[in-house]
Amino acid sequence: MQDIRCGQCNRKLAEGQIITIKIKCPRCHTLNSLSATRAEPERHRASPPRANHEQQSHHSVAGRQAPPG
Repeated sequence: MQDIRCGQCNRKLAEGQIITIKIKCPRCHTLNSLSATRAEPERHRASPPRANHEQQSHHSVAGRQAPPG
């Protein structure tokens, strides 16, 4: 959890996780508007399949064995 403090007088106004909030400080009467930059953690997606994997491969050929024959 994080402390939510007044931007003017630094008084602690709340504690928790925010998405969007507007809160007026009872001490200095400043209206504080806060919002999260991202509501949920970013999820990693699988990369799209490639049309021709052999031509677009960026893997090193070092250490590969040659086919027999």
